[in-house]
Formats: sequence, C-alpha cells, structure tokens
Amino acid sequence: MSTAPLATPPADTDDARAATRESLEDYTLRFAPRSYRRWGPAVVATSALGGIAYLADFSIGANIGIAHGTVNAVLGIGVAAVIIFVTGFPLAYYAARYNIDLDLITRGAGFGYYGSVVTNIVFATFTFIFFALEGSIMAQGLELGLGIPRPVGYAVSTLMIIPLVIYGMKILAKLQVWTTPLWLLLMVIPLVYLVATHPASVSQFFDYRGATGSGSPDLASVMLAAGVCLSLMAQIAEQIDYLRFMPPRTEANRRAWWTAVVMAGPGWVVFGALKQAIGLFIAVYIIANLDPAASATANEPVHQFLGVYSEMMPAWLAMTLAVVLVVISQIKINVTNAYSGSLAWTNSFTRITGTYPGRLVFVIVNLGIALALMEANMFDVLNTILGFYANCAMAWVVTVATDIGINKYLLKISPEAPEFRRGMLYAINPVGFVSMLASAVASIAVFFGTFGPGVQPYSPIVAVGLAVVLPPVLALATRGRYYLRRSDDGIAIPMVDADGNPSDVRLRCCVTGLDFERPDMIASARTGADGKPLFISSLALATDRGGDHVLPADPPAPGTAGAITSTAAVARTGQTAPDPVPASGT
Repeated sequence: MSTAPLATPPADTDDARAATRESLEDYTLRFAPRSYRRWGPAVVATSALGGIAYLADFSIGANIGIAHGTVNAVLGIGVAAVIIFVTGFPLAYYAARYNIDLDLITRGAGFGYYGSVVTNIVFATFTFIFFALEGSIMAQGLELGLGIPRPVGYAVSTLMIIPLVIYGMKILAKLQVWTTPLWLLLMVIPLVYLVATHPASVSQFFDYRGATGSGSPDLASVMLAAGVCLSLMAQIAEQIDYLRFMPPRTEANRRAWWTAVVMAGPGWVVFGALKQAIGLFIAVYIIANLDPAASATANEPVHQFLGVYSEMMPAWLAMTLAVVLVVISQIKINVTNAYSGSLAWTNSFTRITGTYPGRLVFVIVNLGIALALMEANMFDVLNTILGFYANCAMAWVVTVATDIGINKYLLKISPEAPEFRRGMLYAINPVGFVSMLASAVASIAVFFGTFGPGVQPYSPIVAVGLAVVLPPVLALATRGRYYLRRSDDGIAIPMVDADGNPSDVRLRCCVTGLDFERPDMIASARTGADGKPLFISSLALATDRGGDHVLPADPPAPGTAGAITSTAAVARTGQTAPDPVPASGT
C-alpha cells in the first residue's frame, strides 16, 4: 500500500459523488446494504414474482405448440424448466445471501472485474428483446381494443414506462404488490372456465399435432421447443435484482427466507412453464373450436384471452378485460425490463470508462433499442430470435452456476465468498470468460446448421454441456490462480456477522465522505495526511479513472508501513478491530 498522502481529491471525485447520490435509491453497481433492506421475505418474493407477469410465455407456448404439437411442446417446456431451475438455484442463493446482483456474482465466479462486461451485454440484450416482445403484445391489445395503430401503440407502451423506473426498488415493490392479485384473477379465469365448461378441450389439447408434429414424442422437436423456452434463462438475473434486497437470514426467519428465495428465485420457472402450457391450451381451443384459420393470431395473447372472455361475458366487457390484462401485464414486466436493463448498461459503461452518466440515460438507451425492434415487427420472427438468444443466455448462466456449484463447493478452487470489488479481482479470469464464449460460439454454430441439419436441434445440449464441463477443466488447468488478485482487502474488520450475514458495520469513504457498510468497502492505496489508512467504497473505486486508489496485486509484507491484519485472518479468529475512520451513526 502506498504511504504517499492524498493531498488533493482526484478529478473524478464529482463523478463518484454523483453516482453515489443516484445509486442510494437502487444501488446500481453496488452491494445492497442492510440499512436499505427493510422489506420482509414475503414482500421481496411478491415483488420478484410480479416481474414474471409477462404474457410472452403465452406466445412462446402457442408458437412452439403450433410448430411441434402439444406432446413435444410440453416435453420441451419441461426440459427447459428443469435446466432453468437447477442452474438458477445457486445464483438466487448467492444474491439473497450476499445481497449482490448477478453481475457482481459473475465477476467473482470465473469472469473477473472486466470479464463480466460481456455478460452484462448479454443480459441487457435479454431486457430489450423481452421489452420489445411485451410492448408488441400491448400494442396488439391497444389496436384491437381502442383502434390505436400499432406504430403508435409501440411508442405508447415504451414511453409510459419511463416515469415508473426512475426511482428504483421502492416504487417497483409497491407497483408489483398492488397489481398482482388482479393480474392473477384475470389470467386464471379463462383456464378454469374452459376446463369446467368445455371438458373436451383437454383431450383436444393433448391430441393437437401442430404443423409438423406426429402426435408422438420426437427428440429433435422436443429440443427445438426447449431451445426457445431456454431463452428465458436470463430471467433469473431480473429475479435477482429483487432478491438482492432480501433481509438477513436468521434462525427466526429461516423458513420464510428459504421459501422466498426458492419461490422467487428458480421457482419463477414453475409459473413460467405453467403460463406456456396455458398459452398453448387456449391457442388449441381457439383453433379447434372458434376459427380453424385462427392460427394466424392464436399466438397473440390479446386474441387468446379475448376469445375465451367472449364466451363468458358480453363482447364489450370481454374486450375491456382483455385489454386491461394486457396493459397490466406489460407494465409489470416492462418496468422490470427497463430497470434491470439500465443497471446492466450502467455497470458496463462505468467500469469501462470510469464515468457514471446516470442510470436514466441507459433507461432511454434500452427503451430506444426495444422500440426499434418493435417497429421492425420482431414478433413475426419470435422463435428464431429467442432460439438464437437462448444459446448466449445458457452459456452465461450455466457457466456461473457451474463455477458456484462445482468450482466453489466441490473442487474448492474458486473462493466460496463472492468477490466483486475492483483491485481484488483480475481484469479477466479465463475460467468463466473462455468457458462462456466457447459454449456460446459452439452452440450458435450448431443452431445455424454449421454441422448439418441432423445436429441443428441440439444446440441447447451443446451450450449446457460445454458450460458445465469447461469451467472445472479450466479451473484445474489454471489452478485457480486468476480468481483473486489479492487475498487481503486491507480492512481488519470481519466481513460477516455472527449469523454469517454481510456485516452492517459502517466505514467512511475517503472520496465521497459518505458512510458505507463493510462489504462495500476496501482499503485505498493512498493514505491520509496523518499516515492513517483510508477506505473507499466499491462505487467510488469504479469511477477512479487514474487508479490512484487501487491496491497493488501483492499484499504488503508483515511489519511494513501501512500493513494491517488480513480480512481472512480476522474472519477466522473472530477478532474485531476498531474503526480507524469514525463513521457517523456508529
């Protein structure tokens, strides 16, 4: 650690302070501190599950069913759901336990400080693709119900989201909790009505063969269907944007905590799979009973629900409820898409440039891209877009899950506690970075038929298989040397409390002058004018363009000036150390 005093603040201090002020609402780029996490497990879980209110599942289920038949579609949905649940569990646990988003988890799970930027781009792509999909569905509803031209409807569905995502989690939590009961009621009524009043619809559903289906299971068709469903794998990142605000896990709330993490984490896919099956069920009913030529619009949720509502109630009320359902669903998911996408873009931009332009800038960027996709009518080529994207999503999520499950807990090569702070990590860790790129490139090549049509349907197997095999192989080959640039963060205060939760001890940031909780802090490479250690928040360090505060790769030798007890040693012995920089309120 340098002993040179920091005489004047760096030029980027204003950037750090501006970033900190804005991020106090949504904790962009940051660990979510205990002082902000005031919601109970049930509220966090309800907010997270409110984000899966999207109607895209109904379109996806109808599309794959119309293409491959009910049997193959349902099997594909099941295969995708199992993969998504298994890979999503360790990610959800890490987010809830350590209160960090998937980007921060990815950094320490084999990618490195800058290496995870590529996964941020993958995730941002997910958010604007699905924003465009949901916006298209809303525009369909507005056109059908109110006669608004689709291009205008696309703009309306985009612009109305902007004011709702400015203030982050506090507003999103209220919105999701308040709207969920009505959404559930409007979604469940059609299924209950059809099963109760048209029991033959069940047998019609299972007998439906689709455009190419034979009525019996076909592995290639199952994998093609699963590939489309697996495009939703990156949804776990949006669930985590809520789960990172879980309260500390204690003996008193242990059961409620685990229930919320499982239900709102990997459990989202159970609800997603059910929606896909319901979407196909309603589409088959419409095609078989209402209009044989309806396959052209049977994949559009507004037509699906309008078709069933029209048999239950007067036409005007059916139309009203169908439009209300579409609007509520679009708002519930697209506030999450816009919010999470802006976080992903901001994370990447700030790390690369050291400049924080404000999250609202990237809300506009993300929504602008989504609007362009809508105007290009991406809905008509939905299966192709989602099938292609699925390969990138699987490569990323499965690589991170493998690093956590195998490299951290089984091989114990990767450090068990997630690390995300600049200076503690190498710029790029080849274990995750290379694994993800290799599995994505190989599976995309298979998807586009590079190795022949016989292999083409199996791109999901290639993506998942390589993402499971490569991380442990590369971790063993590199002997884990690229995981940590430093093993000591320079602060002699334990990282966790007696319950194993991130500590809420607060330290003063030498750049912003604000107090931050222990997991968000790291020692600065500079010392104060009196020679005492200085500490800096991870956010301020991200905007340190000159690198003045970044600790050197090698820890100081014991007994040298500025050397202090290692964090690891303090955590092992339970020793505590006084706060060398007093923090207000502590």
